[in-house]
Order: sequence, then C-alpha cells, then structure tokens
Amino acid sequence: MLNKANEPINYEEDLKSTSRAIKCGNLYVGGNNKITVQSMLNTKLSDIERSIEQVQLLELNGCDIIRASVDTVEDAKAISIIKKHTEMPVVADIQFDYKMALHALKNGADAIRINPCYIGSEENAASVINECKINNIPIRVGVNSGSVKKEFLDKYNGVNKLSLVESALEQVRIVEKYNYENIAISIKASDVKMTYDANVELKKRTDYPIHLGITESGSDEDGIIKSSMGLGSLLLMGIGDTIRVSLTEEPLREVIIGRKILQYLGLRPYGIEIVSCPTCGRTKVDLINIVRDVKRAIAPIKKDIKIAIMGCAVNGPGEAREADIGIASGNGEALLFKKGQIITKVKESEIINVLLEEIDKL
Repeated sequence: MLNKANEPINYEEDLKSTSRAIKCGNLYVGGNNKITVQSMLNTKLSDIERSIEQVQLLELNGCDIIRASVDTVEDAKAISIIKKHTEMPVVADIQFDYKMALHALKNGADAIRINPCYIGSEENAASVINECKINNIPIRVGVNSGSVKKEFLDKYNGVNKLSLVESALEQVRIVEKYNYENIAISIKASDVKMTYDANVELKKRTDYPIHLGITESGSDEDGIIKSSMGLGSLLLMGIGDTIRVSLTEEPLREVIIGRKILQYLGLRPYGIEIVSCPTCGRTKVDLINIVRDVKRAIAPIKKDIKIAIMGCAVNGPGEAREADIGIASGNGEALLFKKGQIITKVKESEIINVLLEEIDKL
C-alpha cells in the first residue's frame, strides 16, 4: 500500500513508537526503559519459607518482577513479609475475588493483575481501581485465548486477533472510566501466530506498555520454541515492554530462557554467549563434548562476553576473531584467539582449561 506521497508505508517503523512508561515498585516498565523479565511463583504465597527461597533464587538469576497468586487473606499478608527479602516488585495476581486485591494493596503489592470484567459488579472493580489510584499502583489487564467473552466470540466469529484485542480494550476502558491510566496490557494465546497478530493489532491502537507471553506453551523444547518465536518476532518489531516465558517447568527455567531471548536479540546482556558450529565431516575434535563441558563450567559466570568454539578451519578463524575469546580447531589442536588476535596454539585436551583461564582474565 502507498501513502499520499506515493511512497511505501513502513508499518514496522510505525509500530516501533515508544510506549508510555509506568512505575512498578522500583522499576519503570515501558518508554525507553529496559525490557523486564517476569516469572510467577509456583509456591503457595502463604508458605513464607518456600516462597522467599524461590523469590531469592529467581532474583539471583536475573528475574526483574515476580508475580504470585493471591487467593486468601494469608496470601495477601505474606506480601509484606516477602517484600523484605527481595528488591523485585511483587505483583498480586487476582482472579475472581476483588477483596483479595484490596488485601494485597493493603499489604504492599507493587502492582495488581486483575480483569475488571471478571470480579463481579463494576462497583467491585471501582473499589480496586480507586485504591490503586491512592498510591499510583499499576494495574495489568488483558485476556487469554481461553477467556474471551461470548459477545466478542459472536461478534468476531471465534477466537482471533480482533476478539482478543476488543476483549482486552474493554478491560482498559473500565479502568479509564475512573480516570486512571496506570495500566499495562497483556494478550496471550497458546497459538503463536494468533498471539503475534493480536499484539501487532493492539500496538496500533494503544501506547500502554505491553506484557508479552505465549500462554500454555508447554514444556521443554515445545514451550521454548513457541515462546522464542512468538516473543522474538514481536520484540524485533519493537513491540513488548515486559515478558514472561510461560513454561510447564520450574520458574527458574522461565527466567533463564527469557533472559536469553533478550540477550540473543541484542536487547539486554546476560552472561556469556557461546558461538559454536554444527558438526560435520571436517570436525577434527570432540566438539560436542567440549562445548557441553564449557557450558557447564561457565554457568555461574555473569560476565557479558562472547566466546566462539569452532570445530574446523573453514568458518572457525572468522568466528573466533569476532568473539572476545575464540577457539578455531584443527586436527587434535586449536588456535586460541583473544580480541581478534591469535594468542597461542593448544592441544585438544587443553582447550577447556585454557578457555576458562582466559575468561577469568577478562
């Protein structure tokens, strides 16, 4: 399609307009601020000891914001205790009982995840919105593909980008009705393309910060691949201000994958990045096990550097020169590169130890 000047319209650039920023605890989400990584506790929040242990583990591994289910008054009261043990903002996840939102706010929740349409009367929603206004606490609203209202299913012939977007914007309009705009929006589906289409459409209609995720994505490679495709494609378009990789696994796995998605898109550093080649008939060292052992050894190291571990002389030297530290292997031996320069030649049996020594020096 052409504009009035008969020039192609660059929709991708149009979508990269900056969202507004909202403050969540000690962080800003949206605007030109860093994209944050979230996860959700799988402990009962009122189980204080286990919840604190999990919160601290996630924070240590790069989680920025933690969300927790608040189903009872005891869960709400636990927020004030858990906040003493973490710097992360704590988001209270409320389903149907608006009173739990009020209890969570009373106990120091930094944000509320709630859908005004699903907590009874509008009077209930108004009480939560007005309480959030008192301390400028953000409200995350949105919709999953499994929770689209029947009126939108009927109007748009099922679950699709339009029924998802309209459902989410209905939640927004209820909050805005009470003159409050401290809002983040989330539209998630288990279908990757539907999630992509819906969030692109949402971005065209609003400048509120967008929370990204592929809901019910599964476990292991299924969840990782779906999340990487869905979140990565949107982030490359400039869409998304905070992310959660929703996996049927421990929350720590969600955080690690989320950080790596941002790292590999060049959006945020996260420790050592390994570049290694696929093996072929030219590989003359045990590259698979070398890479596996190096990866295990560097796991605790948080330096933001790139290392290349290459298995032959075809692409090896080029990749090794581009990395902070690189290995280009030959027949049972390898050249060691550092900042683009050849440092020495090492035997295959020495590769791992030499790499670790050089990493330690940086």
